[in-house]
Amino acid sequence: MKASDLFVKALENEDVEYIFGIPGEENLDFLNSLKNSKIKLVLTRHEQGAGFMAATYGRLTGKPGVCLSTLGPGATNLITPAAYAQLGAMPMVMLTGQKPIKKSKQGQFQIVNIVNLMRPITKYTKQIVNGNNIPSVVREAFRIAMEERPGAVHIELPEDIAAEETDTMLFDVVGHLRPDADESVAKKAAKMIETAKMPLILIGAGANRKRTSEALNYFVNKTGIPFFNTQLGKGVVDERHENFLGTAALSNNDFIHYAINRSDLIINIGHDVIEKPPFFMERNGKQVIHVNFFPAQVDEVYFPQLNVVGDIANSVRRIANHVNGNWDFSYFKRLKTQIDTNLSKYFKDDRFPILPQRLVKIVRDKLPEDGIVTLDNGVYKIWFARNYKCFQPNTMLLDNALATMGAGLSSAMTAKLIYPNRKVIAVSGDGGFMMNSQELETAVRLGLNFIVIILNDKAYGMIKWKQKGMGFENFGLDYNNPDFVKYADSYGAIGHRPNSCEEFAETVTKCLTIDGVHVIDLAIDYSLNHSILNVLLKI
Repeated sequence: MKASDLFVKALENEDVEYIFGIPGEENLDFLNSLKNSKIKLVLTRHEQGAGFMAATYGRLTGKPGVCLSTLGPGATNLITPAAYAQLGAMPMVMLTGQKPIKKSKQGQFQIVNIVNLMRPITKYTKQIVNGNNIPSVVREAFRIAMEERPGAVHIELPEDIAAEETDTMLFDVVGHLRPDADESVAKKAAKMIETAKMPLILIGAGANRKRTSEALNYFVNKTGIPFFNTQLGKGVVDERHENFLGTAALSNNDFIHYAINRSDLIINIGHDVIEKPPFFMERNGKQVIHVNFFPAQVDEVYFPQLNVVGDIANSVRRIANHVNGNWDFSYFKRLKTQIDTNLSKYFKDDRFPILPQRLVKIVRDKLPEDGIVTLDNGVYKIWFARNYKCFQPNTMLLDNALATMGAGLSSAMTAKLIYPNRKVIAVSGDGGFMMNSQELETAVRLGLNFIVIILNDKAYGMIKWKQKGMGFENFGLDYNNPDFVKYADSYGAIGHRPNSCEEFAETVTKCLTIDGVHVIDLAIDYSLNHSILNVLLKI
């Protein structure tokens, strides 16, 4: 059997559904083998878009998303998506080509040591030097990509290896059970919770798993303990829940910090060091229970008194079964009322250009419970994290790990591929959108139906906000944009430019019912960011 045929069969053996990417000369044997496979090739317009799509596939399904590039510049274009998946704990497998390794074909033309380049930002990287190694390398790569903590892996298939003959067999895909925490540790955690005066649950990135969501609902409903989440923990528990206090969207001076400061015990479920910490521990301060697949990485601001290590869902259920407490949460209830009142203050403000809070309200009202919002990166991400309530897990896809720009459109495309019957809206700043806007052509070619909202302020708004906050003059962050309506139309998408909040709401309603890729050019007003984000509560 040809090695490239074996490689494709190994991917089929791993139940790969899509490969996102751009083939090159060095991938042509592999491409020819893929031609007759059940695996679908999604040809993108840039490797970065392909990588973001593969990472999002991993995030939404729990199975590694797969992306493909050629050697040299194609492979280096996957560096940012590799870091995106690695920091965001998204299982992803990157496949890259390479010149022949047994005999030089073109000297050092285009040759970069991609394996060494990938090593610091992946869990595993390997060059295949013999076709007989393909089954073991592919099986190991997929195993490692899915293993907690999930992340990015890389396989390089040189041109001459892909073309050689092989006579080896595939390995069976064998799953594994995650170990459970010791029962005595669960009892100790329950005792700490029972003796606390004002315990508080924090839901982090590592808790964003289906089984953990079910276990946390059980925990919250049984104990009645109030909870909040990080940006990557949004939706794990329905945020309409009466015990939900809010999302920690700011590093400090956020409304949620009133609750954190009053609490004497934080039950930290799924803490991940890649997220900005919503609180700093202090010596002789509040107690912290760390519940995760792995122990806490101890540092100056995070040194929990108890590690509950094992399958998170099982740990949460075990702890809940041992807890029988009686606490006074009246302060948290009063705080929740004030938080909800302040966050909703501008929900009905119809000034135009639109305020971010009004934007969030309209998008939330228009999307069904299982609708998905994908965010690029910009200051509006804070407003969505704070003000947009998620009713189900993974209904807001944002990046608070690498926090890269340019991923929002690709994330929406993948979400629509996986969930064709669900409504999807991508929200991007004009800066982030233009970094991978060429993928509009891919979306149109695939026949996808979703909305792209471009928040147009003709500037890198997040950095302008920071610049102003540091007392610096406005400099170096303003630019001009193309006509986004004409730009969308040129790709075969459908462009819109509403001129009022009412017209924007009507446009969203219409776009959700009409097939096609809809691009909405929306003027945004960030002028109130500083005053609103520094509001102090009186409680």
